[in-house]
Amino acid sequence: QVQLVESGGGLVQAGGSLRLSCAASGSIFSISVMGWFRQAPGNQRELVATINKPGVPNYADSVKDRFTISRDNAKNMVYLQMNSLKPEDTAVYYCYAKIARSSSSLFRDTWGQGTQVTVSS
Repeated sequence: QVQLVESGGGLVQAGGSLRLSCAASGSIFSISVMGWFRQAPGNQRELVATINKPGVPNYADSVKDRFTISRDNAKNMVYLQMNSLKPEDTAVYYCYAKIARSSSSLFRDTWGQGTQVTVSS
């Protein structure tokens, strides 16, 4: 069994900062892409940021220059530093990873349960 567990969500005022963390655990052979998605009420889940194994990031235009994604391959963790938060950043944030459980298995999409981020105006 493989699971992703997020932490670090909460309530913050506009202009503030939060740092999300996500730990992957279980039967893991290798992790390729890791990242964060978010879903606001009434909206579809959307990409926030991803990062590949060498550490090259990719950001949604709406969060560029405000959010920073990073990962620790030794610990199977991914982080999202969120600065200059806006009310429109309010959403449930989901950790994502493509994980292979053995050398012969495919990389499979894996999701965390989500953590709420609320930005008040």
